[in-house]
Amino acid sequence: MKRTDNQSKFDALREAFSTFTFESQTVKRAGGTLSLAFDFNLDDRYHFRPTLEIPARPFFDWDGIPEDQLQALAFQIGMTELVSYWKIACPKKVVVKPFALTEKQKAFWKKLYYNGLGEFLYLNSITVSEAELMDIETLPIDSMPSHILPGNDMGSWFEEKTLVPIGGGKDSVVTLECLRNAMPVTPLIVNPRGATLNCVKTAGYNDDEFIVINRTLDPTMLKLNAEGYLNGHTPFSALLAFISILVAFGSRSKYIALSNENSANESTVPGTNINHQYSKSIEFESDFRNYVAENLNQEVQYFSFLRPLSELQIAKLFSECEAYHPVFRSCNAGSKTDSWCGKCPKCLFTWIILSPFLSREKLVAIFGKDLMADESLRPILEELDGTAAVKPFECVGTVEEVRACMKDAGILTGSMTAAFAKVPEPVEGPTVEDILRRFNTHHFLPPRFEQILKTRLHV
Repeated sequence: MKRTDNQSKFDALREAFSTFTFESQTVKRAGGTLSLAFDFNLDDRYHFRPTLEIPARPFFDWDGIPEDQLQALAFQIGMTELVSYWKIACPKKVVVKPFALTEKQKAFWKKLYYNGLGEFLYLNSITVSEAELMDIETLPIDSMPSHILPGNDMGSWFEEKTLVPIGGGKDSVVTLECLRNAMPVTPLIVNPRGATLNCVKTAGYNDDEFIVINRTLDPTMLKLNAEGYLNGHTPFSALLAFISILVAFGSRSKYIALSNENSANESTVPGTNINHQYSKSIEFESDFRNYVAENLNQEVQYFSFLRPLSELQIAKLFSECEAYHPVFRSCNAGSKTDSWCGKCPKCLFTWIILSPFLSREKLVAIFGKDLMADESLRPILEELDGTAAVKPFECVGTVEEVRACMKDAGILTGSMTAAFAKVPEPVEGPTVEDILRRFNTHHFLPPRFEQILKTRLHV
């Protein structure tokens, strides 16, 4: 992805706008539906009001959650939404009014903002340290209630139920298929689209058996983006994490099983901490779990079910989920039309990672064409296989996995031979079979979930 030198724009905007303010939040419970709204402003010149709506489901119990606990849960979502609007002008001061924050809590948010905006800063060629990024100001901690609330006393509230966020791609399908026959599982979808809905319906869920989150962006932000203010990637998975904690309370679900794999820990820019998937990484997962346990609740468990696995291992498991092959989608470019664009890194990577397990004919049926015959994809291939200096800024697997697939006989048959001839020499590293035998032990899976995954892997 092309970088733009926006350092001077960044500096100028920070001079022109001094303060971003989180003014207030509104939480409404009505007829089983929960609605949230957040009021932000930029120097009181631009005002933003993003919203979140969670439509009623038979199993929700919003009324059983104490008001102060519900407000605290909503506040975390507001703090995560904040960064999408702050980045428009990146003012040096952020004023947070709804709750007081301790210095440790401020440090959590600053780290999330800084690392979650790593791609944004890199692609805009902006140099700024974490310490310099922003100052977060709240009222003194002893002048108003902190958002550290007595939620830790709600341990008996949670039941042995599991939430599984569904993104419409292969990873969340694998999690859903591994767990849904072993325990009560409820899928969760943010802003439903064709692939996400088709995946949960393929799994056999009716409309009132999965959770929908309707998130809206404020149109003023979109207008300012179009006018040339700063724009770029923000840590959506962190937002999903805090939304899922709120939904866990509402549905009385003890477990939240994400589908972030071990491959998500690899930096997008080698030799740096810049990672498109930072909020899917084990580092964020660890920080988030600690934050939730210290500030919200010690009983609810957030973890990535697929963390012990690589993308290659997930692809093998997904290759066995044939009912989902016609309906899953991992392409961001084609998300609005529920299609594979056939031109982006996600499409090419998904083809490559599935190629050791599915025939060329089956892959063509999924993608609508033979991606390995498309010479225009050569530059993307070089980013994926490590020939280029930087990986694509997309949720893709490791260079090691791509090279292993490229060495695999199945992918070479009938493929873009000239492109595959450019694999960096010497072609060393593990084979597909080597990677398939791994099981990373750095994870947070409760023992029952770990055993389910090992049983599915036959290890």
